[in-house]
Amino acid sequence: MLEENLTCNSSTTDNVEKTAPLQILFQDEHFIAINKPSGLLVHKSAVDKHETEYAMQRVRDQIGQWVYPVHRLDKPTSGALLFALSEQAARDIQVVWQENQVEKHYLAVVRGWMREAVHVDHALKEILDKFTDKKARRNKPPQDAITDFTPLSTLEIPVANDRFPTSRYGLVLCKPQTGRKHQIRRHLKHLSHPIIGDPKYGKSQHNRIFQTEFNAHRLLLHACKLSMPHPYQQERTIDITAPLDETLQTVVAQFANADEILDRLLLCA
Repeated sequence: MLEENLTCNSSTTDNVEKTAPLQILFQDEHFIAINKPSGLLVHKSAVDKHETEYAMQRVRDQIGQWVYPVHRLDKPTSGALLFALSEQAARDIQVVWQENQVEKHYLAVVRGWMREAVHVDHALKEILDKFTDKKARRNKPPQDAITDFTPLSTLEIPVANDRFPTSRYGLVLCKPQTGRKHQIRRHLKHLSHPIIGDPKYGKSQHNRIFQTEFNAHRLLLHACKLSMPHPYQQERTIDITAPLDETLQTVVAQFANADEILDRLLLCA
């Protein structure tokens, strides 16, 4: 197992100052992983032209070396984000990714109580961006998309919504087997368990409840674990665990058996 230099009691905050160093979760001569804060783009995008801060740029300036993205996280999603330290390493780790040898675990807070584990095999239409996908084919058939969801805990708070006197929420472990855009968010909407804080696929009423009750003004989705074989040391595994930020710690602490769950996931409250 590769050493990861993890500190159990460290966490990122939601409003990380632009000059604050990003938390490094793993680093060797080929790769580096950071704990991306919610609200930070992975790289420059025509969709968010007003943004001037990107994870690629921040990591490059922090370690004094150019980095190459291995995968993506949505801007509002926090958690483990892996970069390669050379073009060759980026190409070689992509082989591991393309052969589905990567295990990805996300933690989500959703509307309602998920009663049992769910395997979702629900194809998704590709989301095209009007700026960057102008020449893309518009009539592509839906792409295969598979996600496994496991309910971890439940929460009921005495705040009315719609016709119900209380509001119910679930803490869910998400394991995507494919990598479609917004896959976890769209599959949870498909299950009628949208993620709290999701302005696109969620419910504004429940988003407001979490803003008021827990000062949570972000998408409550966190890439908590990444695991994959090392492309250059096949007998070893890259295991990366990303601690929760302050907002997620506050929210997750409200759920039953939160400490036990976080301990089991190797996440520290």
